Amino acid sequence: MRRLAIYDMDKTITQRATWIPFLIHAAKTRAPWRLALLPLAGLASVAYLGKAIDRARLKEITHRLMIGRAIPPAELMAVAETFADDMAATNMFADARARVEADRAAGWEPVLATASHGYYAEAIAARLHIGTVIATAARRDADGNVLAGLEGENCYGPAKLRLIEAWMAREGLARGDIRVRFYSDHVSDAPVLEWADEPFAVNAHGPLRKLAAVRGWTVLDWEG
Repeated sequence: MRRLAIYDMDKTITQRATWIPFLIHAAKTRAPWRLALLPLAGLASVAYLGKAIDRARLKEITHRLMIGRAIPPAELMAVAETFADDMAATNMFADARARVEADRAAGWEPVLATASHGYYAEAIAARLHIGTVIATAARRDADGNVLAGLEGENCYGPAKLRLIEAWMAREGLARGDIRVRFYSDHVSDAPVLEWADEPFAVNAHGPLRKLAAVRGWTVLDWEG
């Protein structure tokens, strides 16, 4: 039986969220003048908190402000690589690294499943030698340039489970033929935690900690 150890990324593997730090890093690297647009990105975040826009739209707006309308993939990859180096050096839980390696040694195949954009999540995953990444995807134009819009669903909440299942279908994996561990810090991942054979609430915020107590899920607190 194939065994998958699936990890959320932000605040599960990384100590802090990564989207805004990535946008700031991209602006500093490519066009420092865009840092002056940070207040507008902040207003978009306020609109999200006020439920005027959803997470997908928030990503599109902030990407457009801080990165631009379109970016060649090689240029974006270079930005992602330097950002991933910084995240590996300053923003990863040591216990997360150890758990990935322990799972791998025990025969579990590590997979990253994150709402973060795949264009930098893949670079972060590579620092953990994780080859499979299920993430939010960006649209591309006819020349392959990465655009601000999303391609498909934002990999968050119930959509994360749908995207995991879509990946499984592409891989020819039936649910009954695999065993799944899933690690997450946030209650938005409850659909995947319910679906997993071995759910782990990691560094859980209050709502997830309460749900884990009700469901009997293992609670882990990782240190840096």
